[in-house]
Amino acid sequence: MLSCPSKKLLHIECPGCGFQRSFFALLEADFGKSWQLYPAMMPIVVLTVFTALHIKFQFRFGAVLIKYLFMLIAVVILTSYFYKIINHKIYC
Repeated sequence: MLSCPSKKLLHIECPGCGFQRSFFALLEADFGKSWQLYPAMMPIVVLTVFTALHIKFQFRFGAVLIKYLFMLIAVVILTSYFYKIINHKIYC
C-alpha cells in the first residue's frame, strides 16, 4: 500500500488516512472494519455506483443527488477527522 506523506513526514494523519485499508476491508466484506478505518468509504462506493448508473441512464434528479452525496461525504470525512483530533487518535 502507498504510504501517506503527511503521516511519514509530520507524523500526523491526514483526513484521507485509512482509505486504502478501508477499501481492502470492504473488498473482503468486512463492513465493520471498513467503517472503523474510514467511515466515508461506503458513501464513496454508493456515490461511485450511482454516478455510473446516472451516466448510463440519465436519472431525472441524478445530478442533484450526486451533489448532495458529495456534501454528505465531505461532512463524514471532516467529522471523523475532527473526532480523531479531539480524541488524540491522530498521531502515529
